[in-house]
Amino acid sequence: MEYDFLVLGSGMAGLTFALNAAPHGTVAILTKKQRSESNTNYAQGGIAAAMGADDSWELHLHDTLIAGAGLCEREAVEVLVREGPRMVQWLIELGAQFDRNPDGSLALGREGGHTRNRILHAADHTGYEIERTLLIAARKTPHITVLEHYQALDLVLQDGACVGVRVLDTLTGDLFEIRARAVLLATGGCGQVYLHTSNPPIATGDGIAMAWRAGAVIANMEFIQFHPTTLYHTDAPSFLISEAVRGEGGLLKRRDGYRFMPDYDPRAELAPRDIVARAIDAELKKTGDPCVYLDITHLDADFIQRRFPTIYQTCLQYGIDITREPIPVVPAAHYTCGGVWTDLHGRTTIPRLYACGEVAYTGVHGANRLASNSLLEALVFAERAAIHATTRLDEPPPQPKPSCITAHLAPPTPAPTLDAHADNWDAARLRIRQLMHKRVGIVRTVARLQEAFCALETLAAQLEAAYRQTPITVDSCEARNLAACALLITQSALARKESRGLHYVLDYPESRDEYAVCPTLITPV
Repeated sequence: MEYDFLVLGSGMAGLTFALNAAPHGTVAILTKKQRSESNTNYAQGGIAAAMGADDSWELHLHDTLIAGAGLCEREAVEVLVREGPRMVQWLIELGAQFDRNPDGSLALGREGGHTRNRILHAADHTGYEIERTLLIAARKTPHITVLEHYQALDLVLQDGACVGVRVLDTLTGDLFEIRARAVLLATGGCGQVYLHTSNPPIATGDGIAMAWRAGAVIANMEFIQFHPTTLYHTDAPSFLISEAVRGEGGLLKRRDGYRFMPDYDPRAELAPRDIVARAIDAELKKTGDPCVYLDITHLDADFIQRRFPTIYQTCLQYGIDITREPIPVVPAAHYTCGGVWTDLHGRTTIPRLYACGEVAYTGVHGANRLASNSLLEALVFAERAAIHATTRLDEPPPQPKPSCITAHLAPPTPAPTLDAHADNWDAARLRIRQLMHKRVGIVRTVARLQEAFCALETLAAQLEAAYRQTPITVDSCEARNLAACALLITQSALARKESRGLHYVLDYPESRDEYAVCPTLITPV
């Protein structure tokens, strides 16, 4: 099969790119599950844009830079906040139904780190509403083909440029190549690399791992954002309790009822996520309790059910009436702030290969993503990537500026293999997630990072051998990719000898001035 543009991933970034590229050629959107299965679909909180009368792009810029803890690329953030309102309006014109006030104006919420109400939301299923809108638009657009149940395995290079991808038909087991003039990675992040995550099962870091194996530069993988509040219940899968709950007045308390966040930050529950997650982690270690509690029982019950219908119904399934009792919560891996390095047009360091959304490092998020900036980033930079791919595709690829934190890490070479049975792929995946949870979590030490890296290096080499020697399956592919992402995260964390934003290491508890505006680059060996 051959197309003009090949998009890996059917979330917001992939669909936005496809809609903008389709007038210029044929587009194939490849997804390993159904077309609606993406991280976008699970986004509850909303999309941030300076659209209020008391707001401005300058204020949004300021808040983003503060949250990013000195590591944001200012030019990239300016692109985000200046172009964001126009792109949100584009969504609205496509048919996205965001919540409105009685007078018809947008009902703008506030979340941690924002100094203005600028979060557009559709109840507590904003991602679903955006995905619905974009999918309807894609179905109506000529030249867009959606290929479901195809697992991307590796990028195909020719004369150093990306010309396609090798894929597995997950229904038949067939292997083949899909070729294109330009390829976009829009595969999401790698949340499944951790034992506890708010991400869906598909978030196995496929795009990051494929790009690394192909020789692309990877950046800032140490900055994994842990969402402070996911539902804690023995019978429930990890379920996100949106930032918007705290934005509407939710209070974090210990089991004894003590509200602890004012002890850690004057912004209390509205502090940026890294601060809230570390505070919860500290309280759990102090008390030995398995969780803390998010209390919104002081709010009107009808408002709670109307504003948070999905959260209300999900909690109710597990016997928790959030209008009457607090929600038990724990932090969980939520968002990959680093990824495949790109410029302001979504270009990677490999010719004809683009990346947008959570798979990409644009420099927008710095050391800590500001709440609800992720959907906006996917929207803005996917349009920019499509414009470039359709008008300036043959330009030489960009390269990152030299950084004071650079590490070299080669993809693993095969080592003595594991017995390649399905149970062992599952066991390897669990081993990776346990290592990352225990050794590369919210609070880190150099010793634990080194232990994790050595164990992961051995495991990754074993998985690479098993992958090459046995029939390829989705399980083997995802385990291989998770191992790659785990190595990249751990190597990046070892390289950054300071604490900043989401990367907190007890051996280096302070930030270092020379590391400001200095991304961690993992370059090919």
